[in-house]
Amino acid sequence: MRIVALDTETTGLELSEGNRIVEIGCVEIVNRRLTGREFRRLLNPGRENEAKAFEIHGISDEELQDKPPFVDVESEFIDFIAGAELIVHNATFDVAFLDHELSLTPSALTSLESVCTITDTLQMAKNRHPGQRNSIDALCKRYDIDASAREKHGALLDSQLLAQVYLAMTGGQISLMLGEKSSGSSERRAKARRKAEGSQAALARYEPTDEEIAAHETLLNKIDGLSENGCLWLNMDHP
Repeated sequence: MRIVALDTETTGLELSEGNRIVEIGCVEIVNRRLTGREFRRLLNPGRENEAKAFEIHGISDEELQDKPPFVDVESEFIDFIAGAELIVHNATFDVAFLDHELSLTPSALTSLESVCTITDTLQMAKNRHPGQRNSIDALCKRYDIDASAREKHGALLDSQLLAQVYLAMTGGQISLMLGEKSSGSSERRAKARRKAEGSQAALARYEPTDEEIAAHETLLNKIDGLSENGCLWLNMDHP
């Protein structure tokens, strides 16, 4: 099962105002494990960033001047996502921008859905947590995922966080590469803790009968006779 978490950054929020993509970030998941394969490209959008967009992602117009346009990376991008389940947070936004970029190239490809399936993790989160905030930041906090490096939005960083959020939402634990510690659902742990704290029933105490004590000692003596080192339990002080 191959999944690709994807995010983009753009020159502005409105596609109708001629905004374009400035960054694409992708992270590969196979069999619920981050493989370490990633795709990240900065793109020359052919126009300036809007001020609010720059505040969000911090990618300057000067930084993008020598970067390739989307058409030059289209082939390797499609190769990376082809055949995968593409997970995108607020997919309507990112997919619309990517489909628009595809429509501007000479290739016959005009839709991401023709090369992969698309899952909107924002809608998935709303279904699981109705009435709650379901931004990437909110979900990272809910599932105990470290998002401290997210001082600004970035397509690769956000796709890395999205991959972890998706695995937490769909499985409860995150299978990370290189033996990193798995992080479970904080809500599940909190629920278990509340359940344990709410149970005040005293544990029942059972005293063995004389027959049970005699049978236990017989078994220990038998073990003591068969073992080269004897039965350790017989040599222990018991209350």
